[in-house]
Amino acid sequence: MPELPNVVLRVALSQPCRAERGQHWTFDNATPFVNNPSSNTANCENIHTMISFDTGNHRFNLRAAAIIVQGEYVLLHRLDGDDFWSLPGGRVETSEHAAQTVVREMQEEVGASIRIGKMLCVVENFFIHNGHRNHEIGLYFAATIEPDSPLLDLAVAHRGSEKDKGLTFAWFLRRELSDMDVRPAFLRQFFKSDLTQLVHVVQQD
Repeated sequence: MPELPNVVLRVALSQPCRAERGQHWTFDNATPFVNNPSSNTANCENIHTMISFDTGNHRFNLRAAAIIVQGEYVLLHRLDGDDFWSLPGGRVETSEHAAQTVVREMQEEVGASIRIGKMLCVVENFFIHNGHRNHEIGLYFAATIEPDSPLLDLAVAHRGSEKDKGLTFAWFLRRELSDMDVRPAFLRQFFKSDLTQLVHVVQQD
């Protein structure tokens, strides 16, 4: 029997809960997923783990992210201490749909309610971060911010947090990304497309 990977459990309470266990959501242009904490009351005591583990000399992550575009601008975020920008999102938790992850992360990190549209990109991302080799599967969804959110202000940087670290959320012109350190690197060219078709990308840094 092959040796099982050394699973690193990153445990967190699922707050707020998104759906009862076993419930399935569908997403299309007519029925977008909406963050509605008042209706998400089931299973709030369940403990979930982030899908992230070490195997061999790699760390595997399953990540979901939001592609939020406002006119010619796209929303990115950066963790304090990092020198690069990325799409907002985070690691998927067990028993959680990837679209739910995006809704949860935006609420937890910056207090924003969003609506999820269709999936636009599947990424196999191979990179080194802080000396660790990473193999990450990324699921990127189109999303829109609820109209009363202060996060829609294009002119200012918005502060958020991820656990004990600060985050900066900011809007950038899509044409400017080619001159920025945005990761995964394919995003520098990705936003020059019309963002209407699902694409599959293999990013090897």
